[in-house]
Amino acid sequence: MSSSSSLLSEDQLLCCICLDVFTDPVTTPCGHNFCMVCLKECWDSSSRCQCPVCKEEFSRRPELRVNTFISGLAAQFKKSVQVKFSRAPEKQPSKPTKVLCDSCSEEAVKSCLDCGVSYCETHLMPHKTAAKLKKHKLMDPVENLEDYICQKHERPLELFCRDDQTSVCQFCTETDHKTHSTVPIEEEIGDKRTQLVKTQVEVNQMIQDRLKKIEEIKHSVKLNKKSSEKEKADSEEVFRALLRCIERSQAELLEVMEEKQKAAERQAEEFIKELEQEITELKRRDTELEQLSHTEDHLHLLQVYPSLCSPPHTKNWTAVRINTHLRVETLRRALSQLQESISKEMESVVEIEMKRIQQHAVDVTLDPDSAHPALVLSDDGKQVICGDTEKNLPENPERFDHCACVLGKEGFSSGRFYYEVQVSGKTDWDLGVSRESVNRKGFITLNPKNGYWTVWLRNESEYEALDSPSVPLSLKQAPQKVGVFVDYEEGLVSFYDVEVRSHIYSFTGQSFTEKLYPYFCPCDNDGGKNSAPLIITPVDHDK
Repeated sequence: MSSSSSLLSEDQLLCCICLDVFTDPVTTPCGHNFCMVCLKECWDSSSRCQCPVCKEEFSRRPELRVNTFISGLAAQFKKSVQVKFSRAPEKQPSKPTKVLCDSCSEEAVKSCLDCGVSYCETHLMPHKTAAKLKKHKLMDPVENLEDYICQKHERPLELFCRDDQTSVCQFCTETDHKTHSTVPIEEEIGDKRTQLVKTQVEVNQMIQDRLKKIEEIKHSVKLNKKSSEKEKADSEEVFRALLRCIERSQAELLEVMEEKQKAAERQAEEFIKELEQEITELKRRDTELEQLSHTEDHLHLLQVYPSLCSPPHTKNWTAVRINTHLRVETLRRALSQLQESISKEMESVVEIEMKRIQQHAVDVTLDPDSAHPALVLSDDGKQVICGDTEKNLPENPERFDHCACVLGKEGFSSGRFYYEVQVSGKTDWDLGVSRESVNRKGFITLNPKNGYWTVWLRNESEYEALDSPSVPLSLKQAPQKVGVFVDYEEGLVSFYDVEVRSHIYSFTGQSFTEKLYPYFCPCDNDGGKNSAPLIITPVDHDK
């Protein structure tokens, strides 16, 4: 029924009691609107004066005055609906069928449930004058009057059986429904109306909740789009840098190879020139030998023979080669340099990645209720060490009783979060996250199956990601500060070396279904060798 020309929809102009467009709308002190007659009837039928929507009670019954603004809107809306239907007669609702008087052909004004008959104004008169008939139950005329009369006892259905959830007559309560809970239909209707109003309030609240969720989703999509565009721009820049790096390495390699080719050609030319000179000298000697072999001057032959009896002094060319394998070495060296350049570019990728995830930094504080009795926590809840003795602490389900570890106070069940922990000076430590329901009693095996996503250090230099199975980690240098990042929806837990801006390890493809808590284990003191504390440090966004 809503009109496109109306500023408000029909739903906004409906009384929640009669579910029709407002007639003489009034406003309660709590701000809700109702038809004046509907609200008065509601208050008249109740011992308490309260708002049918929000249930706010009023110590005194408020004086009701028509809200002229809303009344004007309702009138305008009704008028627009009338205009609409007048312009589209084919869509007009059919007029209700007239109910005729059972005693004549006049239109009935009332139906009597006791008589089972409908009457016009004239034939209804006895029901207004005769004392016995005055007790009959009258109602607005209906065509299907038999639906309002008990078919078994032919009595008005004026009661409601709450056990069977059906309308009954007085005789029914004395037979089939004798032991059942029955109330007058009016009372049940009042309860049903109250429940309808309550349900409507709940439905409206559900609508508002869902509208709010839609806005949240739209906002998330907007933020995600903005973040995605930034990430795409960063990624494109990284790949452009990588392409420039590859193209530069390729150009340098081709230049070196070209230079080596030219050098080889120059060397070959020198070798050929030297060989040609030796050939010229050998040919000259060959000519002299040829002439000497035919000379008749024996004395001359004997004189020059010592100088011509052996070949002239020349270079031994057997081992002389043009260097062709240098190009392979050049390629290998260029690829090695390219790999080093790409590694540097990858470091810039991690730098961009860390700047992005550090935007999700959260304030983490250690939870003393979960701390093992041997652990000593700082007053601000930011540092933890393992003491030499166990304190006498109250036992509770949250406390670890065998492994010297502690969780953060704050749990996270959605979104992303990041925190950093200083580990410098320690020879052993565990860091990561755990799910809320992990077993905290007895020996603990750290792995995702048991609800732990962690990395650890042992014996000062042995790093390991406690995956399934565990993964030994080869780090270029010992981290002084470790960053832990979690993306709940993506099922991702990543660890970073904060100081050198490098990636340590990531658990991927995980499925989180409950709260995750930061997990810390400073490990045993080890006679003072591992006495340095684990320290939760503020995240420096400017690094």
